[in-house]
Amino acid sequence: MTAIRLPAEQPGTVLGTAPDTSESADAYRATGGYDGRTGPDELLAHLAASGLCGRGGAGFPAAVKLRSVRDRGGAPVVVANGEEGEPGSAKDRWLLRARPHLVLDGLARAAAVTGAVRGFVYLSDPAAGESVRRALAEHPPPLPVEVVETAHTYVAGEETAVVRRIDGGPALPAAKPPRPYERGVGGAPTLVSNVETLARIALTAARPDLRRPIARHTLVTLSGGPGAPVLTEVPYGIPLRTLAARHGTPDAAGALMGGLFGGLVDAPALDLPLEPGALTAAGTSLGCGAIRFLAPGCCPVTTAADAAGHLAAESARQCGVCVSGTAAIGNALHSLAGGAAGPDTADSLHRWSQGLPGRGACGLLDAAAAIAGSLLRSFPRLVRSHLAAPCPLCSAAAPADGRRRLTVAVPEVARPPGRTGVPTPVAATPTSPARLAQPALKGTP
Repeated sequence: MTAIRLPAEQPGTVLGTAPDTSESADAYRATGGYDGRTGPDELLAHLAASGLCGRGGAGFPAAVKLRSVRDRGGAPVVVANGEEGEPGSAKDRWLLRARPHLVLDGLARAAAVTGAVRGFVYLSDPAAGESVRRALAEHPPPLPVEVVETAHTYVAGEETAVVRRIDGGPALPAAKPPRPYERGVGGAPTLVSNVETLARIALTAARPDLRRPIARHTLVTLSGGPGAPVLTEVPYGIPLRTLAARHGTPDAAGALMGGLFGGLVDAPALDLPLEPGALTAAGTSLGCGAIRFLAPGCCPVTTAADAAGHLAAESARQCGVCVSGTAAIGNALHSLAGGAAGPDTADSLHRWSQGLPGRGACGLLDAAAAIAGSLLRSFPRLVRSHLAAPCPLCSAAAPADGRRRLTVAVPEVARPPGRTGVPTPVAATPTSPARLAQPALKGTP
């Protein structure tokens, strides 16, 4: 089970003070939640001054995104996107299970800024859905808010897939433009915002004096060490090596960054600060904040093969180049890990890493290409040694367990104490990658 590690300094944190219990409306209000003293225009100014960027992976400035929807006019829609496709991330499902009022407060404030008339909470985790529905009943929001559930897939949280699903279609990415802020749910300008981003909007409204530290802290899911994965909150600028040491992997050989999107980095790169701009300049990404350290006994080639295999299995199968490209990369990396790669494998991986990005409808193909390219850049000697002879570490890692190795469970969250005073655990959900049937929405056949 994933553990939660509270930061040393707690004012204005998303984790709060009791992260293992689902927060009630009364408990949330006691911390300043749902306070109306910060108006929409004032909040937008605070968000712009703070530099808050989105936490879903792209890192787009929150104030710019809000303004873009507001300035389109009409009757906008706001969506809290809690569909967490990255297997190494647990923050969004935890947020919806443990602090649903913080997310709903942020959603209502985003609606006030944009002038939205409808809201949605989009998710695939049944326990998160139960928590959000309970929170909506406890504290009805100032606009209609509907919970929309989808099947859990890697691409289901992509913003155009979110819009298609809410509109009654499949949770699959669509061609862009138009983007949701131009034409989204029901044809209306739509803000699709990650739930952690909305949580930080709500915190900024409650504590504008802390707007800068709120914007410059982030949730991270750390895995790959000898102990359990950890969900924690850290400041931008902290060295990756410090996080590795805290996670029990001071001698990590590198890391898999940003879920699967940031690719692999080597040990010297762990001296980089956890800063989106610095990571991007170094050729990697913070993404959703999921970091898997490469502990001793873990071969980076195995990790690359696991990641590429997961992406190939999760392809939406809409784009021929994505289906063939992810399969080719996955097969090549599994051959490399299994000691069966041909002499041209490295050249093929390099060619695909350069030629495939940008050719799919979403970022999945780009992620697979980044895995291949980053392995070649960060561990060239290791790739050559795998071409020369089988790797004992890779041989000991069963390929069938690849997706399981990457998957991080959500920290356990209990319901608020009931009449008996004994917290009731929120129902757990499987962490298996098996797909669920798409649930029907009202008005769909």
